Order: sequence, then C-alpha cells, then structure tokens
Amino acid sequence: MSVQPSAAQQAPRVKVPAGTTAGEAVLEAGLPSKGPDAVVVVRDAEGALRDLAWSPEADVEVEAVAASTEDGRSVIRHSAAHVLAQAVQQLHDEAKLGIGPPVRDGFYYDFDVAQPFTPEDLQALEKRMKQIIKSGQKFSRRKLESIEAARAELADEPYKLELVDLKSGSEDVDTSEVMEVGAGELTVYDNVDRHGEVVWGDLCRGPHVPHTRFIPAFKLMRVAAAYWRGDQNNQQLQRIYGTAWESKDKLDEHLELLAEAERRDHRRLGAELDLFSFPDEVGSGLPVFHPKGGIIRRAMEDYSRRRHEEAGYEFVYSPHITKGALFETSGHLDWYKDGMFPAMHLDEERDEDGEVRKPGQDYYLKPMNCPFHNLIYRSRGRSYRELPLRLFEFGSVYRYEKSGVVHGLTRVRGMTQDDAHIYCTPDQLQDELKSLLDFVLNLLRDFGLDDFYLELSTRNEEKYVGDDESWQIATEALREAAESSGLELVPDPGGAAFYGPKISVQAKDALGRTWQMSTIQVDYHLPDRFNLEYTAPDGSRQQPIKIHRALFGSIERFFGVLTEHYAGAFPAWLAPVQAVGIPIADEHLDHLHRVAKALRAKGIRVDIDGGDDRMQKKIRNHTTQKVPFLLLAGGKDVEADAVSFRFRDGTQINGVPVDSAVAALTRWVERRENSSPTAETFQTELA
Repeated sequence: MSVQPSAAQQAPRVKVPAGTTAGEAVLEAGLPSKGPDAVVVVRDAEGALRDLAWSPEADVEVEAVAASTEDGRSVIRHSAAHVLAQAVQQLHDEAKLGIGPPVRDGFYYDFDVAQPFTPEDLQALEKRMKQIIKSGQKFSRRKLESIEAARAELADEPYKLELVDLKSGSEDVDTSEVMEVGAGELTVYDNVDRHGEVVWGDLCRGPHVPHTRFIPAFKLMRVAAAYWRGDQNNQQLQRIYGTAWESKDKLDEHLELLAEAERRDHRRLGAELDLFSFPDEVGSGLPVFHPKGGIIRRAMEDYSRRRHEEAGYEFVYSPHITKGALFETSGHLDWYKDGMFPAMHLDEERDEDGEVRKPGQDYYLKPMNCPFHNLIYRSRGRSYRELPLRLFEFGSVYRYEKSGVVHGLTRVRGMTQDDAHIYCTPDQLQDELKSLLDFVLNLLRDFGLDDFYLELSTRNEEKYVGDDESWQIATEALREAAESSGLELVPDPGGAAFYGPKISVQAKDALGRTWQMSTIQVDYHLPDRFNLEYTAPDGSRQQPIKIHRALFGSIERFFGVLTEHYAGAFPAWLAPVQAVGIPIADEHLDHLHRVAKALRAKGIRVDIDGGDDRMQKKIRNHTTQKVPFLLLAGGKDVEADAVSFRFRDGTQINGVPVDSAVAALTRWVERRENSSPTAETFQTELA
C-alpha cells in the first residue's frame, strides 16, 4: 500500500541574514516554537532541509517547515530514531548500530545485539527514551574532516564503518543509507546535555529538530528481524519500529487508525466471514475462495464483464503455461525472470540406450498475459478498420514473490488479472487513453471507491528498452490524458516497466489509506518485438501502438481492498447472503419461505434460519456475519402478509407488506447501492 501526498501548503518564508541562524530568524519572525505548528527545520533556496542552527554565509530567504507537515514529521521521526538508538546503547552497551531512517508514519532502527529484543525490552526502552526527551538534549551537527577521521571515530561501529567505506568507494548507497552518510560531506550529530556534555552521537546527514523536547509524542511498535543492507547473505539484525507525531492527539489518532485497520484486516475477516483461506497444503500466497467468497468474486467479475462488453471489448483466453521462447521474445526472461517461477524442463525424449532423441525445452508459468494477446493479434492480417482492437481476459498469472513480502490477498503468488490490451493507431492513441481512463475511474466508483489521484511513472534509465522518441511520445500522451481528467497528477520518476511509461490510479479507502488500483501503460516496444502490423488506408503496413490496462490490478488484491474498505460489510449487491429470514417461532417459517421464493425469483440471494436458537441470537449471529437485510416475521406479520426489516446498525422497520418489501429490496440491490441500508435510508425506498 502507498500514501497520497498532501496538497502543497503555503509555508511562511523567512529571511535569514548572513551570520545569524535560521532559528534566530524564525524567532524574530514570530513563528511558533511550540505545539503542532512549531517550526522544526527550514528549506533553503535549493530545496534542502536545514537545521535551525544552520547559519548561511549570505542573506537568504528560506521556507519555514512546521512539525505538522510531512517534512516536519519526517524530521521528528528521524530524531526519535536517534533517541531510540541512544536508549538502546545505554541499556544494551554491546549493541552495534545499523541504520535508522524515517519511514511512512514512523521510523525504525536496526541493531546487532546478542539476544532478540523482548516486549519487556521495548517497555524499558520507551521509558528511557522519555527520560532522554524530557532532558532536552540538543542535536548538534559536526563535520568530520576526512574519511580517515570518520574511520577512527567509528572504529567500534562496524556497520557505520562499512557505510563510510561505501561512500569513499564506487558502490551505490541506497536511499535509507544516504540518511547516514549523506550525498556530500560526512557529518555526525551529537546529543548534548544541558551541561554541554556530549552524551551520545551518530553518523548522520540530518537534519534534526533543535532538541529532544521537539519530539512531543512517540511510541515503539514492534520488533522484526532484518538483514544488513537488505541482503539475506548478511548479518541478521534486530529492527525496532516506532512512530512519532507532532502532538499526542495526532499519535492517538494514528494508533486508533491502526487499531481500526487491524479490525478491518481482510485476512481476519476472511476467516470470520468464511470467504477464503490459505491452506498450508497449497502453498504461500495461493488463496482458495470458499462458497461465500466465490459469490462475491463472481459478482465482481460478472459486473466487470458486463461493463467491458458495453465498452466494446472482446473476450479472449490463454493458457497458464507456455514455452520459454515466448518470454524470450517479449523480453520478460531478460527483465523479469527473478519474478517468475522456475522453468519446468519438458518434452525431452530418449531412446532405449538413454541417448537424447529429442531435446526438451523450458516451460514457464505465465507472469503476464500480454505476450499471448500479441499472438492473438498476429494470428491473421489486421486492417486499420479493426482498430482500436480491445482484447480482455480474466487471466491467471503466477509471480514468485519472496515469502517475506507475501501478504494475504494483497500480495499473492497466484492471481487473476482483469487484463486488457488495446491495439490502436497513433491518431487514436490520445482519445483511447482518455476514454480508457474515464472507463477505469467510473468502474472503480461503481464499487464504492471515489477518492483518487494519479501517478505518472516514467522511464527507469537503467532498465528500459526502446528509443528516446517513442518513450517521450508515450509519456506525453499519458500526461495529457491524466491532466485532462482533472485529478491530481503526481510524478513517479523511474517507476515505469521496462517497455513503457505508466499511469496508475491511486484510490483512497474508508480509512484514508491509498492503494494502487488500475494501471495504464503505453507500449511501442512489444508490437515491434512481435512484428505486429496493420494495413493502413494507403495500403502500407504500419505498426500499432499497444496499451496495457489492468483495472482491478488483480481480482484477489481488489477483493482484499474492498473487504477492508467495507470492513466486511459488503454492499448488498456484492454480499454473499443478501437477506436472511428469521421467524419468531416455527409456525412463521412457511410465511418466510414464501417471501424467500419471491425474492429468489428476483435474483436475490436469501436464506431462512430455521435453527433452534432463539430469535435474538439469530439476529446477533447474522448481524455479525454482516448480512445487509434481516427479514423478521411473527404472528402479526403473517396475518398482515408482511415482514419486518432489521438492519446492520440495529435499526428496524416493522410491518412492511411483502410485495413492497420484495420490490424495495430488489431495487436497492439492482441499482448497486454501495451504502449500508438503515431504517432511515430504506424508509425512503419504501415511500
């Protein structure tokens, strides 16, 4: 999952005269020094964040960065990571330091320690951190004069020494490691107590808050194993995760959001609602859908199929496995092999002496559907009159995700993509992209997601094929289509696939979390590699442009996102059981069976609970199972040929004539109402 960037804020600008500090200028300008809006760092004219102790050599105008901004929170979190490391080394003096960058909503720090940290250790570390923060230690930046000086000072920190050596050499340093060594000079941040004594220090680029009291609210969250520099061949370290915010209220809000996210966790709800499971016998990242989950999935797919038919797509099917030569042609074996399952060597034939009579060949489970669609396109000659040709498939693909990143339905090894490939002429490209983006957004809205922004992923300069001109044309075509949508467009430099740039739709769920949903890619490369052609109006043979499009991304992932978005209380049109009849007594069962028959005739999925439990327990059971409509019947209802409605929120409408009840419930489902029915909203339906 990703996070939507906040809208740009109009940060106050401050002039910092030469020879004075940014902090003095901020104070002189009357900007806050306490509370959530306290200025913690400034941004200089080149866009770099600077400590408030920074003193420019010439007059300069800077932007004040408040604690409540994303940049301000990041600085607070990195400062909290230093406090954590100080606390660890004070309580575990043998601990060696890894790295400690800020991350989304928090921070972490890696340590080499003799024994894994326990929950009791985290409590002790939190207590020590609070003492450090309360003492008001100053973060003081100090430049190291040379690589040799750094090596001497860090002689007892082997992992820091490695980073220093990397900086002095030619090996690349990743983003988190840059927090330690920086891109230019080497610096240390000392923690200085109120007596002016240095009590701890860490190799770090910075910046940091002025002192520890600028860390008003934090919490240590958990411990995990981590490998040094992310390489499993390296030493395993202990990683402590924490979170830090500009106020206690914001921390509490974040912790409540995490608690709600845990309650909505699709893995938990999948088991509670009997939707899907991950049997050990099948394998990691390979879900099976139970009958109730199967109903939801079928409803999702059926509606998607209907919309695609209306939009002029043609349905195709392709096998799950293919000869490796196909992926050699597409380039996937060059660029994507690490993400594919290993080859199966088949078809070899030997004679009675064991000599190879016919060599075998490698077959692969497909990670993508697109090469198969190219073969369908190429199966016969094509005319410009057939274009745009829109091919669509619910195609199952398999990707070898590492076990550490497999996560429920949202990161699986076997998935079904709602995959489309559109072949068009250059003149059709822009209109096709705009209509395609409109189609994608409207279909997502139909499922109840309606808060979007777009990401434009551009070429990775170290991993691409094709020429500069086609990449530029493709990128600008996507940019124009995205901008015409009116949605915010956020750059994602280097995020494109090897064959073409991409727009991705980022959708916000009910908890404000952002998920990557649909993707649209423009591809000049694969049509060239597969020699795809069409006959132009002048009789010449031309190469089509290919658009790749996955709308849900994968059915499995979209299912997981919707489960959490609705907290398992799916809209009635998707709910596996849309209504349950509950009699007050057994003699009312026949009446409810007649109601159920009328509902089934309208396509409504309805059950009757004729079990031995008391009515109130049945209501609790089916409310827990998040059934949208409970139909209650007692003697008065039977006599009046009516039913009473009970809803998920506990509200109720009594004595609704059966014909009106059936018609209203059917209308609610057929129009794909995504809100959960209540007595108030459904009363309007009955009016």
